[in-house]
Amino acid sequence: MENSKQNTFKIEKTDEQWKQDLSPDQYAVLREAGTERPFSGEYNMHFEEGTYKCGGCGEPLFTSESKFDGHCGWPSFDKEIEEGKIVEKLDKSHGMLRREILCANCGSHLGHVFDDGPTETGLRYCVNSLSLDFEGDSIK
Repeated sequence: MENSKQNTFKIEKTDEQWKQDLSPDQYAVLREAGTERPFSGEYNMHFEEGTYKCGGCGEPLFTSESKFDGHCGWPSFDKEIEEGKIVEKLDKSHGMLRREILCANCGSHLGHVFDDGPTETGLRYCVNSLSLDFEGDSIK
């Protein structure tokens, strides 16, 4: 696990630029590593077909095929859309040891990843809805 805060992200903005581009709630989650209340997010029980993108920069992160009901109150995915779209950082906050996940493109906080997923990957990417935007698949 790398310490991604030392990475240089493709998209770099000042705090003032982020505050202009994001709602106050999005800023608190994406830029200050906040967490939305469980079961309150728009995408927790959202199961339309499409792509979940970073709410900070629009980078594709997850597909609907990797989404499942994790019964945890936040959107859950078992893998990223493509390797390298997400970076991990050790998180020792709140008296816990966790793996924080960040968008590899802009460094925005997404949530955490756990090794208790029910699928073959064994992973559960637990993501804040406020960290995501959704683009539905077009009808062919």
